[in-house]
Amino acid sequence: MEIIKLIGILIIVVGFIFKFDTIAVVLLAALATALFSGISFTDFLVLLGEAFVSNRLVTLFLLTLPMIGLTERYGLRQQAVKLIEKMKGLTPGRFLSLYMVIRELAGFFSVRVQGHTQFIRPLVEPMTQAAAKTKYGEISDEDIERLKARSAATENYGNFFAQNTFIAAAGVLLITGTLESLGYEVSAVAIAQASIPIALIMLILVAGSNILFDRKLQRKYENKENLVAQKEEE
Repeated sequence: MEIIKLIGILIIVVGFIFKFDTIAVVLLAALATALFSGISFTDFLVLLGEAFVSNRLVTLFLLTLPMIGLTERYGLRQQAVKLIEKMKGLTPGRFLSLYMVIRELAGFFSVRVQGHTQFIRPLVEPMTQAAAKTKYGEISDEDIERLKARSAATENYGNFFAQNTFIAAAGVLLITGTLESLGYEVSAVAIAQASIPIALIMLILVAGSNILFDRKLQRKYENKENLVAQKEEE
């Protein structure tokens, strides 16, 4: 009966319905499927170990999630916000431009800052909001959403346009290998060198966009303060 090999699906469905431990249910389903498919328990362990090793990067990503929770639990986010609040001249645009510089340097030296989930959401975005509130006071929900989007976009720009400035980056090796397979003689150094001007141009564009964004916020909240002052005088 070939259909019995699908027993793993039934185990997963039942496990989820009765809210049993997720990992235990998945492992039990895999074991049942393996045994009914004629795979021995030893071979099953070998397959499980090989799958774990080949997908260890995904596993490491999951391990970072509790780390993020712990950093927030013990106040890293609050301390970062307090630090920004002490910098009176800092605007959200200037802070994000500074982060863009740091992000591109990290790409150049191949230092992984781990992106939106591990860095932008718990640290950069709250620090951007703190810079805005320190400069302009309370800001609208609409502008808070804009700051979130701009923080995430800055991470994307820095990561995408600066990652190939490192000579051994995966993108550089992919481009080099592809061009060589098509008959072009290129080196990884040449690809990395060609990527540097692109990263610098993107840095200038992002900084310019952030300056315009700061001016827009400045006009908006200056006008708001003037209206409040006029109402108080009346």
